[in-house]
Parts: sequence; C-alpha cells; structure tokens
Amino acid sequence: MSVETPAEVKEEFLFTDDDFKRISELVLNRAGIALRAEKKTLVYGRLAKRLRALRLNNFRDYCKIFDGDRGNDEIGNLINAITTNLTRFFREDHHFKHVKNTLIPQLVERYQKNSTSENRRIRIWSAGCSSGEEPYSLAMTIASCLPTGFDLKILATDIDTNMVAKAAKGLYQDSKGIPSEYLQRYCTPLENGAVQMGPQIQKMITFKPLNLLDAWPMRGPLDAVFCRNVVIYFDKDTQSTLFNRMAQLMYPGSWLYIGHSESLFRVCDQFELKGQTIYRRGDSC
Repeated sequence: MSVETPAEVKEEFLFTDDDFKRISELVLNRAGIALRAEKKTLVYGRLAKRLRALRLNNFRDYCKIFDGDRGNDEIGNLINAITTNLTRFFREDHHFKHVKNTLIPQLVERYQKNSTSENRRIRIWSAGCSSGEEPYSLAMTIASCLPTGFDLKILATDIDTNMVAKAAKGLYQDSKGIPSEYLQRYCTPLENGAVQMGPQIQKMITFKPLNLLDAWPMRGPLDAVFCRNVVIYFDKDTQSTLFNRMAQLMYPGSWLYIGHSESLFRVCDQFELKGQTIYRRGDSC
C-alpha cells in the first residue's frame, strides 16, 4: 500500500481546506496515514468518484456522512479510494533471493537439528499485500526450494478490501516479472497474456483484510514478515508502535523485509540491519 499524487484534475466539487482537514484526521485516526497539505489534489481526485456515486454536490456533505449511521461503512470506501496499490511480481527481487538462499535453508537446518512439530511449522506474514503479487512471488519462491513435510502458511493482509478480494482470485492480466521456470511450474496461462495462479501456490496463502492499527488475528511466532512500502506514510510514532508489535510476534533471529525507501533507524531497535532493507530480530528481544 502506498499513496501517490495523480495528474492535476479539474475541480467539479467544492473542496475547502476544512474539508481536507476533516478527511485527513479521519484517515490518520483510522489508518495511520498522514496526508500532508500537498496531497489535497490527490484526495480530491480519489474521492470525487465517491461523491458522484453518492450523488453529492460538495465535500462538506460528504464529510457529514461520517457523523451519521453510514459513517462506519463509508470509512472503508474512503481508505480504499485514497490508497494506491503499486506492486508487481518479484518487486525488489533481492528479498526473494534472500528468502531462497538464507531464510529457507535456516529453517530447514533448524528442523534437521531438532525434528519437532514446532520446528516443522513455518509462518510468514505479508503485511500490506495489495493485489497479491508479493505473497504469490513469495509462495513460488518457497515452493521451489522447500523440502516436503513442512507446515507452511503465508498470511497476506491489506487494509484495502477490494485489493484483498482481487488477490484471493489469483488472476492477473499479465505475468510480467515472473521467472519463466516459475511460470511453467506454478501458473496457468490464459488468453491474451493473462495468468492464473495454480492451486499449489494458492493453497499456501490465506488472504484477509486487516487495518494494521487494529487488533491482529495472528498469535505467532512468525519466521518472517514482509512489510514493504506500507509505513512510509505513517508518522514515526505509528511506525515505532507497528514494528515493536511485529517484533513481539517474531522468533528471535527471524527476518523482516521492508521497502526500498523505508528504514528502522530511530524507529525500532529490536532489529539489526543485515542487508539492503533486510533486518533480523535480535535474540534478546
């Protein structure tokens, strides 16, 4: 999940600074996303569709919805509208190489040293999975190198309910970015270049809508977390809270992967930087 600025749009609805402030406060309190003043054009462009759908004439009337009975329902539409899901298969490929060359070998070695049911269990979280390209890339990577006999599950979550529904279908209009060997083994080609994720891959992943500011459904412990390009629009306090919560759910020595423009510097001291946007949870946390 990320937010970007669209091209300039022609104003169709009155959108005052007070309207923008109200919407910004709602988004910050509900999703932790801090909308700076320069994002006003983006917010207008994204929410104009909602005003048309609701047959409203201005943003003042739209803001009034949140004071009434429909407010809880509309907040989901608001969050879905302003978040942009920029993703692709095997984005930031060095993370998936690390999973294949480091994470999985370590987990296999852990089981070989102590063959318990707990060590056979592998749990990975894709936090902010968008339309699913990240968790499917992860699943294909792991399927290519994990021996049989492991209890692997990937939880993929996103605040955008529309994206979660799309991801669960596993249907994509093109296969750009998927290595040819994975495409042949784990995907079904369709007409016009579309591709369907195969059942072997789909059954590895559970998709669920989740606001990271709410209670989390998983209990842990987790072996790895992908939280990439999710927190860049959160303030530092929210980022700190989020990553410290994650640390409490993760095994000592487990791995955290974040986005290319993100950092844990002065945000969370429970992880140690081990590579390009790759962190390891400390043993003493």
